[in-house]
Amino acid sequence: MKPTLAYGLALVVFLVLDGLWLGYIAKDLYLSRMGPIMRERPVVSVAALFYMAYVAGLVYFVIAPALPTGDWRGAALNGALFGFFAYLTYDATAYAVIRGFDPVLAIIDVAWGSALGAAASTVTVLALRTAQTT
Repeated sequence: MKPTLAYGLALVVFLVLDGLWLGYIAKDLYLSRMGPIMRERPVVSVAALFYMAYVAGLVYFVIAPALPTGDWRGAALNGALFGFFAYLTYDATAYAVIRGFDPVLAIIDVAWGSALGAAASTVTVLALRTAQTT
């Protein structure tokens, strides 16, 4: 398995799922709870840096260790934990220092980060293991 393949696949899965979440499923939730403190347009370069670094962490700490055995359950658990700690770092810090940061949104966002980390890791491991065995 080439690390670049794992990275590329995980990045696509992550971007698609997070794009659906932020652009459609939870868009109104974020607008209603963060509207006054949101930028009119996100800083794309900073968002891109986050996505690239986050997925690199998923590949290094979660996906690559699970690939030799195809342990998608371990990848799901570790991906969820990776997402939990990463998103908790952001949301807890934001709640602690930004006046008006919504605690309900923080909890929802941490749950989403956990689910997203688990999903991206699981799909990537399953897809790459399936490709290796066919």
